[in-house]
Amino acid sequence: MILVTGGGTGGHFYPGLAAAQALRAMGHEVAYVGAEGGLEARLLPQGDLPYHLIPAGKLSRDLLRPAEGGKVVRGLMAARGLLRRLRPRAVLSTVGYAGFPLAFAAEWAGVPVVIHEQNARLGLAARWLAARAQRIGLSVPVALNPQLSPRSRVVGYPVREVRHPKAEAKQALGLDPARPLLLVMGGSQGSLELNRELPQRLEPFLGEYQVLHQCGVRWEAQMQAEHGKTPGYAVRGFVDGPLAWSAADLAITRAGAGTLAEAAFHGVPGLLVPLPRDLDGGAQWANAGFYAERGASVILDGWERFQAKLEQLITQAPAMKNALAPLSPAGAARRLAELVLEVAR
Repeated sequence: MILVTGGGTGGHFYPGLAAAQALRAMGHEVAYVGAEGGLEARLLPQGDLPYHLIPAGKLSRDLLRPAEGGKVVRGLMAARGLLRRLRPRAVLSTVGYAGFPLAFAAEWAGVPVVIHEQNARLGLAARWLAARAQRIGLSVPVALNPQLSPRSRVVGYPVREVRHPKAEAKQALGLDPARPLLLVMGGSQGSLELNRELPQRLEPFLGEYQVLHQCGVRWEAQMQAEHGKTPGYAVRGFVDGPLAWSAADLAITRAGAGTLAEAAFHGVPGLLVPLPRDLDGGAQWANAGFYAERGASVILDGWERFQAKLEQLITQAPAMKNALAPLSPAGAARRLAELVLEVAR
């Protein structure tokens, strides 16, 4: 059996789920280990993949948060119990706080561990796990120290590899198939900042563009009341990712690794609004910088520059589509699965 672990949020859960499904398709027995209370606790029961949920405490970049310390200890104890009972051939962790307990316990138990870092820099859990991991899978090239580099490989970020014809996707979303679409995507849960800032700022562009704004389920009622009747401005709490990205011509998004990988897979140039560095340790700024340096996106570094930056995106979009093409190649889930099989006992 191979255990896959990680979650808490979609950015850590979906790559692990994709790799788990790839491993099953290749004929291997797989189970998923997620965090109690994480996104996976709601989604795993809806599928047919065997799963286990254990406590997982959130990690601080400075010190362990006192309130989370008990969860970390209980998670490590639960992980040790699972390892004794299931005796896995290998563990794949998509890191983050939910992917830490099982991978850490496995490393100390001598079970081969593969980690997958989604962002353009190693996060806290990945840095702790990398020293003893057998392999390190990367979504994009990351500068690593000489001890880690020989064990690392760029495999990409697993996305749902489904594309729809653009006009059909727009029609399926209830949009005008003939008008260019600007997609606003604040991640799977939406973004309060984008919800507050964008509707009025985008009004001058509604003559040429229509907008599909995924605002997050918790803010949908408020956004519908305030902007749902604006012609050409469609508000949804949640949208199907492949359908929305297939329909989009341009995007305004956060800079999460999954969002950028989906944009690249579908060839959609974006204006990126990264999270403040103090909220994620600078991961989204690292992601945005990686894409911008390759001419594949524009970074918004202040709302006072919004109109100029959006106009820059519109002007440079054709060249950006070419730059996006190599950044999220198909087959990432299988490449990650194959990396795990290299070390499975």
